[in-house]
Amino acid sequence: MDCPVCGLRIQPRQNLADDVPAKPQLLTCQDLSLGYEGREILGNVTFSVHAGDYLCIVGENGSGKSTLMKTILGLHAPFSGQIITGDGLKQNEIGYLPQQTAVQRDFPASVREIVLSGCQGRCGLRPFYTQAEKRLAADNMEKLGLTPLARRCYRELSGGQQQRVLLARALCATRKLLLLDEPVSGLDPKVTAELYQLIAGLNARDGITVIMISHDISAALRYATHILHIGDRIFFGTRDDYQRSEPGQGYFRSKGA
Repeated sequence: MDCPVCGLRIQPRQNLADDVPAKPQLLTCQDLSLGYEGREILGNVTFSVHAGDYLCIVGENGSGKSTLMKTILGLHAPFSGQIITGDGLKQNEIGYLPQQTAVQRDFPASVREIVLSGCQGRCGLRPFYTQAEKRLAADNMEKLGLTPLARRCYRELSGGQQQRVLLARALCATRKLLLLDEPVSGLDPKVTAELYQLIAGLNARDGITVIMISHDISAALRYATHILHIGDRIFFGTRDDYQRSEPGQGYFRSKGA
């Protein structure tokens, strides 16, 4: 428009939000239908995850949370729909911390060996680790306070120490996206709080995007930016919107929150 005093052209002021660059989209799940052994357990799932997000997946046991995570990882094929990665993310560059089994907890390898094995996706057919990969493993052990334990046998560690080892291993596979399947399961409250703080720091300080399955609704509401609720009704949105939603309110009541 023109100034009524001097006649010069005036550019309208843009909204400050327009100056903030949009975060790149890392992952989109579009109209997913999934299950296993030919049986569908979850359908019509649509959500997207952007760089820097912290997404918590909540819902009752058997609702399909772990199956969804394994489908994102390519371990299960979806019955229908599609999974799209962006910002240069490749499927073998996603860090994954699964639920542990008793056999895995008793694995007879050193902490350093297990953390370094997170670089295997980078190796291809190469039968050895490069110096850069060894440095990456050392840096991630240092970041998670594991350097003094590098030569210790994994099965001799406490549950919390083992989870930190597996988290460091997952970090060796990714610089962008971590998938965590109930990472604090079976840990005492003090160790649980410490692990939550570590994960929150990786998200906030290092910019690593987090997708975490959790039954801990209070932790989800404290740390997550977004919530995906799986159940009779599916909800995806911000943490604040979830607290006001019907699925959210029902889940709070069921958990006594």
